[in-house]
Amino acid sequence: MMDIETEQSGLNISVLASGSTGNITYVESDKMKILVDCGFSGKKAIELLHKIDRKPEDLDAILVTHEHSDHIKGVGILARKYNLDVYANEKTWQAMEPKLGKLKTEQKHHFSIDKTMTMGDIDISSFGVSHDAIDPQFYTFQKDNKRFVMLTDTGYVSDRMRDYVKNADAYLFESNHDLSMLRMGKYPWSLKQRIIGDKGHLSNEDGALALAEIVGDRTKRVYLGHLSRENNVKEIAYDTVEDILFRKDTGVNQTFKLFDTDPVEPCGLFTL
Repeated sequence: MMDIETEQSGLNISVLASGSTGNITYVESDKMKILVDCGFSGKKAIELLHKIDRKPEDLDAILVTHEHSDHIKGVGILARKYNLDVYANEKTWQAMEPKLGKLKTEQKHHFSIDKTMTMGDIDISSFGVSHDAIDPQFYTFQKDNKRFVMLTDTGYVSDRMRDYVKNADAYLFESNHDLSMLRMGKYPWSLKQRIIGDKGHLSNEDGALALAEIVGDRTKRVYLGHLSRENNVKEIAYDTVEDILFRKDTGVNQTFKLFDTDPVEPCGLFTL
């Protein structure tokens, strides 16, 4: 069993896995246990939950950000097996429903962009991002004046997005690719253009520059997520982001800590 911080009343969070091959995040409170996305097989998702000492049968819901397979692969399987509610916006439902398999009508819920829902004792808000999915959105989670923001899978961070997610207590933030690795890599030019475009993914540099304008005096943790398997490595992403945040005088690794995520292993639960 991996090391797990002592859980307290509040938001307990673990980035169960994050990368270009699959994404899944766990958020819990006293009253709710939620997954955001499930881009793995049901078997792998259950294994990841067990590694943080959690059981899939205790889950309440899955929130979906968009319909790409690295975010929805196991959603239908888990929802059917454990009778979970699934939330996504209307267009995302239209795009992903054929891929999920049959779900009961009462399991399917709409969560529109720029809306806030209270689930149990957590206020969850959605916001739009710029990605080549039909209607992608990410989420913020708030309880007892503590706020966790998820922001990956976007080609850029607009002023509106920056203002919306500014000065949260913790972030999962995209650091998808190293530009040099991407340019020199084996991907076809069309795919490279997609990745670096406005509807692609944030590079290490662009993610760091956006973070420098977003983190604030409340921020305590930043997790670097959705690293490309082909065009990034943890050490390059971490060093690049840390260097830019240091030069921007943000207090990185002083007032807040920077963390890696892993494509197949969970981060320990932390509490806000």
